[in-house]
Amino acid sequence: MLTILEFPDPRLRTKAKPVAVFDKALHTLIDAMFATMYAAPGIGLAATQVNVHQQLLVLDVSEEKNAPLVLINPKIVERDGVQVYQEGCLSVPGIFADVERAERIVVEAADRDGKPVRIEADGLLAVCIQHEMDHLVGKLFVDYLSPLKRELVRKKLEKAHREAG
Repeated sequence: MLTILEFPDPRLRTKAKPVAVFDKALHTLIDAMFATMYAAPGIGLAATQVNVHQQLLVLDVSEEKNAPLVLINPKIVERDGVQVYQEGCLSVPGIFADVERAERIVVEAADRDGKPVRIEADGLLAVCIQHEMDHLVGKLFVDYLSPLKRELVRKKLEKAHREAG
C-alpha cells in the first residue's frame, strides 16, 4: 500500500512531469496505485497523491470494481456541456462538495504499455478523469470552493490529524 498525501500537504501542489519510460517499475507503481485506491476505497487516484510526480492516474468507476483504467500523460482534446457533481477525494477525507465540470470529454493518453488510447467519457467517468487530471497540475477539488469553505476544510482536517495523533 502507498501512503496517500492529505490536504494541505504542499506536495499535492507539485506539477507532474510526463512519463517517458514505460517499464517494470512503472507497472509496479500502477499495480500499487490500484491496490491503494481499491483499499481506500476510492474510484480514482493520481500519482501526485502518492507523492510520485508523474502524469499517471488510475481509476475504476464500475460498481463491481472490475473496469480498471490507466491514463498516462492524459490530455483533454474535446469538452462540452456542464454538470455539477458532488465530489470527494482520498486526499481530502470526509469532505464532499459540488463541483462544476464538463459533462462530456474526449481524452487522449497512453496505456500502461505506452500504447495510445482515446476515451470518450461522460457522467461519473468524465468527472473522475477531470478530477484526477487536476491533481497532475497541483489542483484539488477544494480549490473550486470559496476561500472561506476551503479554510474551514483545512482547519477540520488539521484538527482530525491532531486528534489522530
